[in-house]
Amino acid sequence: MNRAQIAESPSFSAATIRRQIIRARVIGVALVVVALVATSAVAHARGAPESFADLAAELTPAVVNIATTQSISGGPAELMPQFPPGSPFEKLFRDFLERQKRDNQGAPKRRVTSLGSGFIIDPAGYVVTNNHVIAEADEITVVLNNKQEFPATVVGHDPKTDLALLKIETEKPLPFVSFGDSDKLRVGDWVMAIGNPFGLGNTVTAGILSARGRDINAGPYDDFLQTDAPINRGNSGGPLFDMGGKVIGINTAIFSPSGGSVGIGFSVPSALAAPVIKQLREFGRTRRGWLGVRIQTVTDDLAESLGLDHARGALVADVTPDSPAAKAGIEVGDVILEFNNNGISEMRDLPRIVANTQIGKLVDVVVLRKRKTKTLVVTIAELNETQPVLAAVTPPQESPPEAREMGMTFATINDDLRGRFGLAPAVEGVVVTEVDPNSSAAERGIRPGDLIAEVGLEEITTPADVVAKVRAAREADRRSVLLLLDRNGDQRFVAVDVGKG
Repeated sequence: MNRAQIAESPSFSAATIRRQIIRARVIGVALVVVALVATSAVAHARGAPESFADLAAELTPAVVNIATTQSISGGPAELMPQFPPGSPFEKLFRDFLERQKRDNQGAPKRRVTSLGSGFIIDPAGYVVTNNHVIAEADEITVVLNNKQEFPATVVGHDPKTDLALLKIETEKPLPFVSFGDSDKLRVGDWVMAIGNPFGLGNTVTAGILSARGRDINAGPYDDFLQTDAPINRGNSGGPLFDMGGKVIGINTAIFSPSGGSVGIGFSVPSALAAPVIKQLREFGRTRRGWLGVRIQTVTDDLAESLGLDHARGALVADVTPDSPAAKAGIEVGDVILEFNNNGISEMRDLPRIVANTQIGKLVDVVVLRKRKTKTLVVTIAELNETQPVLAAVTPPQESPPEAREMGMTFATINDDLRGRFGLAPAVEGVVVTEVDPNSSAAERGIRPGDLIAEVGLEEITTPADVVAKVRAAREADRRSVLLLLDRNGDQRFVAVDVGKG
């Protein structure tokens, strides 16, 4: 169709064209409005909720207050103030409190009450709270949101994660909440806490997830969520909810110089809590996996000596005889890089992963041994809860020791040195006799009496062996060499800087 035909065509008259233009503009405006509405909806979904009221109304009936009573001896004899050693006030107060203790002998015990929080996870009356809320309590009372009170029994408790499961008996099914997946929660997501701060009754607060994976030295499995939702005394044991109404944390601790909320609260993540609660309900106790190694942190210096590209994994400093680790062939000096297909980015990851592994399960353990990776198969045993985790987890040293042969003097053990350093009669090998106070060895904490068991992951028997291996490392342009030290039976690895004296 040419221009003349277009001009003559009734369907392309000037009026028709104007109508089409107007129609297109209207459609365009409508599309823009739809786009703006969609954008606003997305922004609203990602921003602050208009209100938490509906969610709070739905969840509050499943949150309970927990009151405990305990009988303690009368008198203030246990309340000894802390004074500097040798202070004259120390003896004064000790004498005073001893007199108080004698005067209160035979006096009736006092009953003290404390308050906490919890939440119902089953309509049959199972209640989750913190272990420290009910620890050593003579009586436990669960108070529902409607003010009904019920005596509670302890189904099981776990001090290592500070969790406890209670049971109350009711005639009617109770409102309850369910665990969510804390691993899906992102830093910055909205969260809501409900609890019983200061015994005031159920209180709702809101905030965001501030951080993940916090270690506050509360236990061997620390992996806390951090939130700025206000949490105060009495909130302990209460739930931390996501915006879907699922429990993603159990409020457990706060950081507070004043005792009140300063916006730093810590919650046990549901990913850690849910399996523990399941075991408490099923067995009345926890059943954790056990490997049987003593481990230590891989520092940057140790990483270089071990042949790692960066500090990661858990360094095996000792293996418990007849343990799963020993039977699988894990050796002192191995760095555990993976356990059951889980990467070990830092030492504290390993105890938690091992503990959560099914007892009796065969798992692959990838270790670095003499700069080469090796995969071993371990059959996980059950941890005896009276034993330390992983046989014992060696805490990070105050300062990772470093040394070189000229920074210390070492000698073959003889009777004189044995008596001088209090070494056992059966101990043989090389002992450090002197440490230059200006050396890197002194700076890092190596001291006379330390035994040198290995250099470069190889056993040594004489001082000459130590010198030879350190010099060989220097000639090979290595920055450091690895020593295995033994101090009173406690073994640890040390990265020695061969370039310093």
